[in-house]
Amino acid sequence: MAVFGVDYAWGRPGAAALKRAGAKFACRYLSHDTTGKNLTRAEADELSGAGIWLVVVWETTAKRPLDGRAAGAADAEDADAQARACGMPDDRPIYFAADWDASPAQQDEINAYLDGAASVVGRGRVGLYAGYGPMKRAFDAGKIAYGWQTYAWSGGQWDDRAQLQQYSNDHEINGVGVDYDRAVRSDYGQWRVGVSPEGDDMPDYVSVGTGDDRQELPPGTWTNVSWAKEYSDEEHQHWDKGGPSLLTGSARYSLSVAATVGGVPAGTLIQARAVEVDVDDASRFEAGPVQDFVSVGDTTNLVYGLAADTVREGHRVRFQLIQHGGGPATVTQGSAKVFFWR
Repeated sequence: MAVFGVDYAWGRPGAAALKRAGAKFACRYLSHDTTGKNLTRAEADELSGAGIWLVVVWETTAKRPLDGRAAGAADAEDADAQARACGMPDDRPIYFAADWDASPAQQDEINAYLDGAASVVGRGRVGLYAGYGPMKRAFDAGKIAYGWQTYAWSGGQWDDRAQLQQYSNDHEINGVGVDYDRAVRSDYGQWRVGVSPEGDDMPDYVSVGTGDDRQELPPGTWTNVSWAKEYSDEEHQHWDKGGPSLLTGSARYSLSVAATVGGVPAGTLIQARAVEVDVDDASRFEAGPVQDFVSVGDTTNLVYGLAADTVREGHRVRFQLIQHGGGPATVTQGSAKVFFWR
């Protein structure tokens, strides 16, 4: 995972428990609820003081966006007032929830609702919480600047434009039910009381993919995965475009890789690791943590995560796979995301 966070409603895990669990941010509610669901200024102060970032989402009823533009404007007025009372800076976004499996036929009403929100807070501050379909359609129509996509109703697809992903539900921290989230962009709408992120709070970002060509993965050999597509690389860290290098040191970084391996029989061990190779001599390298996966059939999906590491000056980060089957296999698709701080 790139940056790990959680969301929760009525319970309060507390800042200390969230930090022990490794959460870097908490997504919290704004609404008309009066029974304790909403973020309060006291909670915002506590989390901010502990160094935990906040993200806010407005939700009254699951299908509220079907009420259209006037509803969006009214909700944005109330959401903005509540968020400001909690200490949110006026440049930070608010996510508005479409919390059901919205159909294409319902998108016009959702878009109108988002137009209403934008008329109050500005388009650059409008975010959407939703599944893949409405998320994609809202981005395509230019209705949102931020996306928080849930894996529910997404069929395993992720919109690369969404800054936040809710990827797993029904967990518990300090006796409180939470969902797991990950930020896959440096700016995902986070803030602390009176503070917008900047500098070291906003790491640079690389997002790349393998492209359409299959890559050979021979048995018993650590093999570099190459990256043919650049989705985001403003600092030009994907040094050998189309090749395996993801980041040039020195830098602190986190790495998340999703890959699909084909042609490996069920029960076969597949291993993944990050390596930091010498710029002048790629045969000289230092290997990072190895993570093990077991093939579940002819096609296996795996996710490798390195939460924090440091690559030294004169070295580059690469990602490698090895499969321990009896014959050749292929990497059919993959994507890598790197956050890094100088």
